[in-house]
Amino acid sequence: MAPIKFGVGHSVRRKEDDALIRGKGRYTADHAPSSLLHALVLRSPHAHAKFKLDASKARNLPGVAAILTADDTAALGDLPCLFNLPDEPFTAPSYPILAKDHVRHVGDAIAFVVAETLDQARDALEAVSVEWQALPSAIGAIQALKKDAPQIWPDKPGNVLFDTSIGDRKAVEAAFAKAHAVAEIAIVNPRIVTNYMETRGVICEYDAKADHLTLTIGSQGSHRLRDILCQNILNIPVEKMRVICPDVGGGFGTKLFPYREYALAALAARKLRKTVKWVAERADHFVGDAQGRDNITTAKMALAEDGKFLGMDVDLVSDMGAYLSTFGPYIPHGGAGMLPGLYDIQAFYCRVRTVFTNTVPVDAYRGAGRPEAAYVVERLVDAAARKLGMTPDAIRRKNFIPPRAMPYTTATGKVYDSGDFVAHMKRAMEVADWKEFPKRAKAAKKQGLVRGIGLGTYVEVCGTMGEETAEVRLDPNGDVTVLIGTQSSGQGHATAYAQLVAEQFGLSPERVHMIQGDTDLVATGLGTGGSSSIPSGGVSVERATRKLGTSLKELASEVLETGAGDLEIIDGTIRIAGTDRTVSFADLAKGADPKKLTASEKFSSADGTFPNGTHVVEVEIDPATGVIRIVNYVIVDDFGVTLNPLMLAGQVHGGTMQGIGQALMEQTVYDAKDGQLVTGTFMDYALPRAADGPAIQFETHNVPCTTNPLGVKGAGEAGAIGSCPAVMNAIVEGLWREYQIDHIDMPATPERVWVTIQRHHKPS
Repeated sequence: MAPIKFGVGHSVRRKEDDALIRGKGRYTADHAPSSLLHALVLRSPHAHAKFKLDASKARNLPGVAAILTADDTAALGDLPCLFNLPDEPFTAPSYPILAKDHVRHVGDAIAFVVAETLDQARDALEAVSVEWQALPSAIGAIQALKKDAPQIWPDKPGNVLFDTSIGDRKAVEAAFAKAHAVAEIAIVNPRIVTNYMETRGVICEYDAKADHLTLTIGSQGSHRLRDILCQNILNIPVEKMRVICPDVGGGFGTKLFPYREYALAALAARKLRKTVKWVAERADHFVGDAQGRDNITTAKMALAEDGKFLGMDVDLVSDMGAYLSTFGPYIPHGGAGMLPGLYDIQAFYCRVRTVFTNTVPVDAYRGAGRPEAAYVVERLVDAAARKLGMTPDAIRRKNFIPPRAMPYTTATGKVYDSGDFVAHMKRAMEVADWKEFPKRAKAAKKQGLVRGIGLGTYVEVCGTMGEETAEVRLDPNGDVTVLIGTQSSGQGHATAYAQLVAEQFGLSPERVHMIQGDTDLVATGLGTGGSSSIPSGGVSVERATRKLGTSLKELASEVLETGAGDLEIIDGTIRIAGTDRTVSFADLAKGADPKKLTASEKFSSADGTFPNGTHVVEVEIDPATGVIRIVNYVIVDDFGVTLNPLMLAGQVHGGTMQGIGQALMEQTVYDAKDGQLVTGTFMDYALPRAADGPAIQFETHNVPCTTNPLGVKGAGEAGAIGSCPAVMNAIVEGLWREYQIDHIDMPATPERVWVTIQRHHKPS
């Protein structure tokens, strides 16, 4: 009997929030063991340079315990890249823990200073003598591809890591040969700094007797970090390291990776036999953490006279930065597989080039390639509509994959299992009052303003991290504890998993506890990324809970002297159905075999899930200033099954605000001549505030996933995927109708919008 109040589908408030809003959370920086040493990183002020370093004077300053340089890290392995092309493998350049003699981006790490206090560490940092020989730098992928561009790696001619393709080129050429018309766009998906509330940090404690390291790290997964640090970098058995992840203040993909400071803290702690703490300042984050996006794309669509899509041809250039971060090259290559979007496109071809530049490495950021793909195809579809004089919804209806075609295999090999794309687009347009938009546009024009309305549809693949295992156990007091290898960084996992337990056991969320982020307490784990926690971890929890329930019924059948089939679990008790004879969980736990009080199950989805939806945006543009105001925002999503409507809305709102930030204001800018990061602080890099976002109207139009036992499709990244194209399509719609302007790149800042209007508008 499912509980009414706490189970699946109910808006249970997050059980985590009480402690967090009262300041009782425990983050990495809050961990302060005794005899603590503090560390700072000395970083390159140059984008490309050779250097000689002398730390002798700095080492003799008061309180300085150690200054590690490249010579001290010579025995360590490089930071690894965990992706390669299956058919055209490449060799990744060295990504050293500390650069030796040669730096390749502003912020490249050259020394690790450890002292008794932070002030002493800062003094030592400034006392390190470095002789620099600046070298020409290559900034921006297009510039780095030029014949006369400075070479970043000697064995990567032309600064190209790989130049490959997916799809059928001949089929695309044939489609374009018979096309009635061709729509084409050339767009930039700008680089962004992947800011989160809590900066990265690490505290390493060393047990000399056991030769054992304990690292406390605010990350998205303890097991993956431990394994990479031990096996790839430190060259020690994994049994010699414990990684603990306390509360984590945001991650968005960027906290999933290993970073230099983790290995440096471990090396310093072993060398000094003391605890070493490093916590990033925001300036460290801007130049030391992986950044996101940064694609330049040209895309074409071959069109039949009736608006049918005949073929799609894409040329994608992706900036990798100076080194290859953990999954860096996968992002453009994997993302390209989602370029067909929700459309029945039989002929598809995409050339993918990954390029080195003298900038911070790029890696996965909320959506990891899928936002980039959705942005390309949705901007292209609107361009196709303008080309043929069709409305944006009409051309989509013409080309959407129909429900009857499911399961549908795209031209890139993705298998969509379910969905009704016309239905959620239609509903979003109804909620947005699309039909009455011309009246609102006319009224705005009388006020000297330009209204624009646009939509963006999307599909993404998620839940493909691999196999996740959950252990569910009955505690002596009758509560239940879930041990899981996923890692919450604000998503509300403890509440979500409690609801899955409540669905079967009837326990309130307060009686369900979660243990995560500790490699000593949790046997295995993949961490959290790619919206996998509920599609994979949730299934494991549900299955383990069901398995435990069967075991508990067997125990209870002996106590109640009846068959297990006559029993039901309700409100933390086991009852003979139709009677008042019960046994509580707590009583059942007394004296029982501990093995029968624990159940473990695992789940992996090789094919993933495919959430999809529609965003409709209405904007108001002030041509006198270029300022854009979002006046209406509607989202209708298909997430298969909604576990918790309240938390789901929060996830969608958060991702959407990140997309709005990218569309309207966020952009990482490097000086084209010397490679300096111009937007290196919040004085120069804009993030959206509450006032920049509208009141979002959010609904679901769910079609259960057929490949996931819970029917869920994953939701953590969706808001960031549908938002950018919807916002930009709305802006372009207004500019096209008023000024015949059919192109503007993100971010659509007031300056960029004003300049674009001035260049095209000829006053009558």
